Amino acid sequence: MPPARRPDDRAQTRAAVAARYADLARAAQAGQAVNDCDPGTFAAGGFGPAGYPDTDGLPDGAVRVSLGCGNPVAVADLCPGETVLDLGCGGGIDVLLSARRVGPAGKAYGLDMTGEMLDLARAHAREAGAGNAEFLLGRIEAIPLPDCSVDVIISNCVINLSTDRPAVFAESFRVLRPGGRLGVTDILADDRLTAAQRLGHGDQVGCIAGAPSVTEYRDGLAAAGFTAITITSTHLVADGVHSAVIRAARP
Repeated sequence: MPPARRPDDRAQTRAAVAARYADLARAAQAGQAVNDCDPGTFAAGGFGPAGYPDTDGLPDGAVRVSLGCGNPVAVADLCPGETVLDLGCGGGIDVLLSARRVGPAGKAYGLDMTGEMLDLARAHAREAGAGNAEFLLGRIEAIPLPDCSVDVIISNCVINLSTDRPAVFAESFRVLRPGGRLGVTDILADDRLTAAQRLGHGDQVGCIAGAPSVTEYRDGLAAAGFTAITITSTHLVADGVHSAVIRAARP
């Protein structure tokens, strides 16, 4: 297990993450190409648009500001009429794809703590005509939705950045309806890596930073009450660090 962080450390890290992604949102608004780590790692890890087999019909800006490490919409097997929540939605690409999948009878929420990213996401939703998409300002450790209000939770390379993953898992379990499911993509470290080795891959802000171990992630989901947990590695992005698909269910 990694060493516990003091509350002031967590606040500083959270502020650094928010500032970093606000900067990226402003860069995207200026028409610049964006990524949240070095270009080689970004491409090799299947980050950003490389994680999607087809982005036809999506707003160009939503594709350009995509910073994830996979395609959680495909992972989650969304169905028409479902309500889905994207944790850390960024510029909104996964919310827009989810809105298409659940259709007009469904709902797609995007949650992000960065106002600049939400401005982008709302603009992209208007451009896409996604009337069933709604974006919320808040933290993934304190989701601003009622208990048992969503069918599916997705997230794309965001939970690894949280300084309080147990809270993320507990909140995810809380807002899911019984029988609901979680399908996310994220960055994980092999169990063989020590906490110091994991920190050696970067601080909590870059695209492969903050990677929890596979066992830590699995145990965190189980402690929150999730069952049917599966973790499947996808791309290797550094020694002992890889992107992964994680699925779980609320009984």
